[in-house]
Amino acid sequence: MTARAIIIGAPRSGSGKTSVTIGLLRAFARRGVKVRGIKTGPDYIDPGFHAFAAGSPGLNLDSWAMEPDLLRHLFAQQAEDAELLLIESAMGLFDGIVVPDNRTGSAADLARLFGIPVLLVLDISGQSQTAAAVAHGFAHYDQAVKMSAVVLNRAGSERHRTLCAEAIEKIGLPVAGCVMRDPSLVLPERHLGLVQASEHVEIDAHIERLADAMENAIDLDALLALARPVDVPQGSVEAAIAPPGQRIALAQDAAFTFLYPHLHRHWREAGAEIVPFSPLADEAPDASCDVCWLPGGYPELHAGRLAAADAFKAGVVRFSQAKPVHGECGGYMVLGEALEDADGVTHAMTGLLSHATSFAKRKMNLGYRQATIAADGVLGQAGDVLRGHEFHYARVIDPGRDDPFAQITDGPGKPLGPSGGRRDRVTGTFFHAIAKG
Repeated sequence: MTARAIIIGAPRSGSGKTSVTIGLLRAFARRGVKVRGIKTGPDYIDPGFHAFAAGSPGLNLDSWAMEPDLLRHLFAQQAEDAELLLIESAMGLFDGIVVPDNRTGSAADLARLFGIPVLLVLDISGQSQTAAAVAHGFAHYDQAVKMSAVVLNRAGSERHRTLCAEAIEKIGLPVAGCVMRDPSLVLPERHLGLVQASEHVEIDAHIERLADAMENAIDLDALLALARPVDVPQGSVEAAIAPPGQRIALAQDAAFTFLYPHLHRHWREAGAEIVPFSPLADEAPDASCDVCWLPGGYPELHAGRLAAADAFKAGVVRFSQAKPVHGECGGYMVLGEALEDADGVTHAMTGLLSHATSFAKRKMNLGYRQATIAADGVLGQAGDVLRGHEFHYARVIDPGRDDPFAQITDGPGKPLGPSGGRRDRVTGTFFHAIAKG
């Protein structure tokens, strides 16, 4: 079976791509179409919504962090037994960093690499015929990126829809549908993006409403015909991050959720066993595991409970005396001595590293990162380069006394200095690793 694929792109964030994608995933799934979702860029939240809507695993594809061979491998995996792949763009369709070789991190890179057409979502609130000028620009900006059709979003009336649709169709682009303005379709957000699917108390009912809206607004048969069959050459997993151990104790609850789907799948397929535990339930990592991994998430929202989780804290300290412990972003915050929450209350953390972090003194850190590992450890050998990103509002208020985990640069290669901490068998960093550099 050769899966069809289409990229759902837009001029900017906030245009409604996620709502359209989630609604379409569920609408096609309800029709019996074997549909799967993909999110471009470094986003670990939206794939959870894709998975919930489609009833099949989500995936991230990042053209900056992942070598083309790894992109091909992961894309082919996601296409196995699928009839349709809906690929949601991060930010604007062409947004990325300025680097050569189509590795900008934008969804447009995937359109070029795999020859996938684009369904352009236009938020037409506050404009009418001007939407055609925007669509015209997208159609002609890059001849290697093909716009297949437009979906109008947030139309205020039937007259508004007609004005926009007629203007766009005059420039030769079909309008596949129009979603009327409806505040009830908006998904709730938090400081790192959407409130996660697992936390949304009425997630299934909300996705059903989105599916109803998309089914009423968009011609699904026409959209399926616009999607292009994609036959991807065989890829490779050489640039994938190897399992950090044979048995991995993985923190997994509302405070620790940000593990990329491709890492989870690759580790299991490479033969590793993942053993989840919940710090919020005051559970310690399984002592029989080889490594303890604390992923990112929202520890700042649960700092009081984590500080009171004595069995968890004592268990992870005991684990670290014989085996490696690694923390990413939120996990790094919990490995420190203290975490100050948004109200300015300081909570004692595990103290396995000597730094302290604060969410009260917020500062957004966002961007691609290249990390050169300082010493042999769970993520590789000294000198190995990893590609990934940072996205957090917490900041270090006490750097502590530990050796750095890595030296980092931004995406284009500008040095940013040391990152994270390393003490004995414990390592941590705000950096999220995606693939080998």
